[in-house]
Amino acid sequence: MWQYNHADWYVRKVLAQAARYATPTATGRGAAAVRAALRWLGTPYSWGGGGPSGPTYGIAHGAGTKGFDCSGLTQYAWARAGVRLPRVAVAQYNTGTHIPRAQLQPGDLLFFATNPANPATIHHVGIYHGRGRMIHAPHTGDVVRISQFTNNPYRERQYVGATRPTPPTQA
Repeated sequence: MWQYNHADWYVRKVLAQAARYATPTATGRGAAAVRAALRWLGTPYSWGGGGPSGPTYGIAHGAGTKGFDCSGLTQYAWARAGVRLPRVAVAQYNTGTHIPRAQLQPGDLLFFATNPANPATIHHVGIYHGRGRMIHAPHTGDVVRISQFTNNPYRERQYVGATRPTPPTQA
């Protein structure tokens, strides 16, 4: 920032704008899930790792790494918001209300598949952060991060849909 303008007021203005951009605008359970996921930015991806209690050692090629895989991260985040999710992404897709893309809110779950016409091929889930971005644990060798999913050809090609997790109703 200093290379563009040396004024302190300008630096404060840019940092304030960056903070507004980084902060989701949702309230309620979705916002709680987003806050929970953001806590773990930079945590290693671990295949089969993580769950409602936080990061764990994974299985198979994730056995030596303590962290989260994509569905472990979503399971953790939504547990902090008071909603239990199944362990794997394809099962999470069938939990909650399906949301049209135009109505996405922070906290909604985004699903990606090798064949977007067939939800049985879902292989990845992320948490909508807002402004076309998601929080997710991408793959082995990476970390929990915020990534653009709109206008990303790879993600756009594989996008299946979104759900909004809801707590179970009390009988």
